[in-house]
Amino acid sequence: MHNVARTPAPANPLEETGRMPALFDLDDGETPARRQGPDYDLIQRSPEFRSLRKRFRRFVFPVSIAFFIWYLVYVVLAAYANDFMSTPVFGLVNVGMLLGLAQFASTALITWLYTRFAGRDMDPRVAELRERAAVTEGKPL
Repeated sequence: MHNVARTPAPANPLEETGRMPALFDLDDGETPARRQGPDYDLIQRSPEFRSLRKRFRRFVFPVSIAFFIWYLVYVVLAAYANDFMSTPVFGLVNVGMLLGLAQFASTALITWLYTRFAGRDMDPRVAELRERAAVTEGKPL
């Protein structure tokens, strides 16, 4: 008799193949597709999703570009316009300090604007898209 160590049977039948289902379980025609949850490819192709992405980009890109330019202006002024940045405004407070504080204020303002935009324009549409995806699973949106 040979002493052969036996490994316990896998709890999940997919484990015995060693394949990773998330990466390799495509519909190859031989095995039936095992789709669980929403059809994300279908959602991404839907006009509602494309409209949502377009709306998001119309807000985010201009605001991001504007903030980046504003930040670069501040850095360039700090590096090359020492006389201007050290101009006293009141007491020991100078232009550089006020512009530095304005960086924080503009960040807070952008955050507030985005949360307002998302709550009013994005979140209701996302909730509707999620609801439709869950209800009409496997059917076109």
